Amino acid sequence: MNRTRHRRATVILCSVIYLAASACLSIGESAAQQPNVHFYHMGTMPPGLVGATRLQRGGPVNGYFQPVEFRGPAGLQVAPAENGRFAEPANCPADFGFLVGHVYRLRVTGIPDYPGMELFPTVEIVDRLYPPVGQEAQFPVVVDLTLDDLKLALEGKFVTRVIYVEDPMKAMPVSFDGKQQPWFEVKPGTDPLAVADTLGRPIAILRMGGVVPMSENIDAGFAYGFPPFVKYPPKVKLLPRPPKPAATGSALPADRQEK
Repeated sequence: MNRTRHRRATVILCSVIYLAASACLSIGESAAQQPNVHFYHMGTMPPGLVGATRLQRGGPVNGYFQPVEFRGPAGLQVAPAENGRFAEPANCPADFGFLVGHVYRLRVTGIPDYPGMELFPTVEIVDRLYPPVGQEAQFPVVVDLTLDDLKLALEGKFVTRVIYVEDPMKAMPVSFDGKQQPWFEVKPGTDPLAVADTLGRPIAILRMGGVVPMSENIDAGFAYGFPPFVKYPPKVKLLPRPPKPAATGSALPADRQEK
């Protein structure tokens, strides 16, 4: 399959969850473009190991900023760590470009019903999508920060969400309205990364819950070295053009009107 010909209409995301160490999986795009490659790893491994292995395999991933779009309830804000601090918070939906193979520490604020509370999840980019050249920002990996997951993390649960490219031959028979990621729950003790590998190609891993910085000045260890990122401007919804006003007066030429 030609990677440059994937269509936006074929990008589908869904999620898988379990509790205790809660886990969510997500599906994306229409290509079984590569064989499963993460089945020697577990979803409970420390952040960074899966992404580092992907870089060692080579290919067009080194130095590639994969567009990522964070979505969440109204008022939710996210801010990646940079240079010893967190960047200015961005309202969801918020779009960034994250390097493949790296881990990003985020601060999540504005959580509904939890004023003043914060979460500090990580996102590990373990592979990339292959959109048409020049249209990369139109095909982001979507990370849904659902209110249920946020509440679980605030209650001390650990939530893992694995976003993956769906194999069309193994697609789940679920309806999809394009607005919210469908999801399904896996049994306790099930490895979410292994499940994602059986269904497609993992792209990113979100880990959330149980970790807070020791001070306002965050260190490189907590932020995984402050990898660089790209901040994309907010998307603007274009309104349709207003209809042209109806013509007034007679349609006859001026000289004929005078007669």
